Amino acid sequence: MIADRKAFIRANTRLRPVPLVPEISVYVADEAVPIWQKTEEELDAMGLPPPYWAFAWAGGQALARYVLDNRAAVAGLRVLDLAAGSGLVAIAAARAGAAPVVAADIDPFTDPAIALNADANDVYIEIITDDLLDRPASPEPRYDVILVGDLFYERDTAARALAFLDRHAAGGVRVLVGDPGRTYLPKDRLTRLAEYSVPVTRELEDVDIKRTVVWALNL
Repeated sequence: MIADRKAFIRANTRLRPVPLVPEISVYVADEAVPIWQKTEEELDAMGLPPPYWAFAWAGGQALARYVLDNRAAVAGLRVLDLAAGSGLVAIAAARAGAAPVVAADIDPFTDPAIALNADANDVYIEIITDDLLDRPASPEPRYDVILVGDLFYERDTAARALAFLDRHAAGGVRVLVGDPGRTYLPKDRLTRLAEYSVPVTRELEDVDIKRTVVWALNL
């Protein structure tokens, strides 16, 4: 099945440089609705969430740019890319010298998508397709840094994600968030690190350039 899904991704997306991070290329779709419909057909299911793995979202682009421009933030450290989508942020972390790098997402297409994108950028990423958000943090943290791009768009997911991040931050894990101002971003818990003007598509966003901030989570 994984091989079939890789073929599906190759057939329905194109490998392109990421606008804000042109040194990284990922497989992206030209339009959202057709690939969304085809994904539901492939999985024989309706009402699935959008194929987040098929686009370079603003928060992920900004966070990837920040990591590549501030390599000391991840170099030599154990990194988790939470809700990784295409794996863009994980790839940036690996390119910046992080090891190991783990990308986690619950969409079954993220495994082949991240694998293809990692191969295209000559890096290795460990991929997890389990829901990590309700898992307790281990006494000995598995990660030094958790990277989160564009996850605070829905109330329940945002609340679960923040609780997960708080548990890990309490154990000494540094949390960096890339976000273009989604509704449920906990700004009162964050410190601004950098700001970017990110090129995006009008099909996904309300503007052509999205002001996007990279934040650090405060305890």
